[in-house]
Amino acid sequence: MARSVIFIIAIFLAFCALSCIAQQQPCATYKFLNNKHFSSCSDLPVLSSSLHWNYHPLSNRVDVAFRHTGVTDRRWIAWAVNPTSGGMIGSQAIVSFQRTDGSLAVYTSPITSYGTRLEQGNLSFPVSDLSATNQNNEMIIYASLELHGNISTVNHLWQAGPMSENTPMMHGAGPSSPNVKSMGSLDFLSGRVKATRSSSTTLKNVHGILNTVSWGILMPIGAVIARYLKRFESADPLWLYLHVSCQLLAYILGGLSGFGTGIVLGTRSPGMEHSCHKIIGIVLFCLATAQVFGGLVRPDKDSKYRPFFNWFHFLAGCSTLILIIFNIYKGFEMLHAANFWRLAYSGIILALLLVTLLLEICTRWCLPITKRSMPNTTDKNTSTVIAVATMEV
Repeated sequence: MARSVIFIIAIFLAFCALSCIAQQQPCATYKFLNNKHFSSCSDLPVLSSSLHWNYHPLSNRVDVAFRHTGVTDRRWIAWAVNPTSGGMIGSQAIVSFQRTDGSLAVYTSPITSYGTRLEQGNLSFPVSDLSATNQNNEMIIYASLELHGNISTVNHLWQAGPMSENTPMMHGAGPSSPNVKSMGSLDFLSGRVKATRSSSTTLKNVHGILNTVSWGILMPIGAVIARYLKRFESADPLWLYLHVSCQLLAYILGGLSGFGTGIVLGTRSPGMEHSCHKIIGIVLFCLATAQVFGGLVRPDKDSKYRPFFNWFHFLAGCSTLILIIFNIYKGFEMLHAANFWRLAYSGIILALLLVTLLLEICTRWCLPITKRSMPNTTDKNTSTVIAVATMEV
């Protein structure tokens, strides 16, 4: 009995020990091949990376090793400290990649724009003992940093991206890409790591949602309602109110808010150019403004200028709808949106096209038949009334 109890306790303790080992961070058990030792480390949340460091508070020097695993192709890696903000601009980066001849490049690069090609340059603080390794499907950057001021907490970033010959290329930038989540704050003294989210990424999502809902959905709905009013020659106040409300709401959300967030994103991203998307957005804003305020100067029905205004209104509306749909899909492509959003938006557009087609069928074939049958019915009713009247006489 006692042996059984001891055996069960031993199994329990072994299970607890294995659980503790399993819960340890992989970086804590990693052994560097060059016999380097680091007292602190953190497994970074994305991009299969970890950071190891030794912090010397008296000299404010930090010895770091940035490790990126799962390397199966030729790529560049970088780890950076941003002394001024939490974003990419202003980052002081250390970069490494394998050249086409097989040798390793490792150097410092200050980031001044989103369009950087990680050109070599001096950082805002001294860096020494710079080296790198690439073996066993992992790349490691070693460096010693002398931070300015008596600080232990810094904003840091890490990245990985493709290569073109010996030139680093742009990494992924979609909202679901891990590359836009690879930033945070790091306390070298306590080892506390906190992930942060880029404000530009949030603003991109807001910009995309505003424009998709306003330009991409409300504006086409308003156009379908306008087609209904035109085809059925209706002056129903409810439908008129819905038409005006959709158009005004689309203009306020997309034309003002969406266009405004686009301008802010452009100023925050001086190195990133999406010329086609930007030009179409400007044209859409101009067309929508002309459509909204054009109603204030619309000629009377009896005016000789009314047909010209109607043609302008029709052509401007059709052009706006075509450009809207194209630019929405262009935005999905730029944001690397999941296929679900493309399919959902495509379903909405197809549903609106189906409603428009049904309206055309009803007004072109169904209503004319109904109108042609109405006179015959009237004549029959009239004949019946006359016959009854004659019988009574």
